[in-house]
Amino acid sequence: MEKRGRGAKAPAVQAPQQPSVMPRKERRPSMFEKEAYAQILRDRLRESIHDVQYVEPPFDDSIAELGKEWKSALAKLKFANSYRMEPLKKFQAHSVETKVQQILTETLQDFKYDDKVFSHLSLELADRILSSVKEFGYHRYKFIIKVLFIQKTGQAINIASRWIWDVAWDSWVSAKHEAETYVALVLVFALYCE
Repeated sequence: MEKRGRGAKAPAVQAPQQPSVMPRKERRPSMFEKEAYAQILRDRLRESIHDVQYVEPPFDDSIAELGKEWKSALAKLKFANSYRMEPLKKFQAHSVETKVQQILTETLQDFKYDDKVFSHLSLELADRILSSVKEFGYHRYKFIIKVLFIQKTGQAINIASRWIWDVAWDSWVSAKHEAETYVALVLVFALYCE
C-alpha cells in the first residue's frame, strides 16, 4: 500500500486496456465460385513456371477469354539449359540427299517450264522436303531449304551462300533434277543450334 501525504494527489485510475484490433485478412475466394475462379487462375499463372498438360474446360464465356490468355502464356515457357554441346544424332548428308532426290524426281516427273506454276510449286516442294527431313529426327538442327527453278535458254548461273559455319556439326546437301526445258536445284542446309 502506498502512503499518501497531505499534498499528494491520488494516482489516476487507468482504464482497462482493450486488446488491439488486428486488421482482418480477406477471405481467400473458393475455386468453386464462378467469379472467383478467374482471379485464382490469374494469381496462379502469375507465379507459375510449370508445364501444364491438361486444363478443365471453363464454366462460362467470361472464363473462356481467360483461357485464351492462359494458352498464350503457355507458349512463352522457358526451359533450363541442358548444356549439351553436340547433337544426339549427327546429320547424315547421304540419307537426306537420297530422300530429297527421290522427292524431286517424283514431283517433277511430267512438268514443262511455266513460271506461274513453278512459283507455287517451289513453296510446296520446300515444305514437303522440310517435313521429310524433319522425319529423320535430327534434334536441335535448324534447316534452310532453297528450291531454284532455272529455265534452259543457254545461259550460265552462279549461286553463292555465305554465313557462319560450324565445321564439326553443320552440313548441307544438294539435289538436282534436269528436264528438257528447266533445271531444278534444291539446297538443304542443316545448322546445329546448341
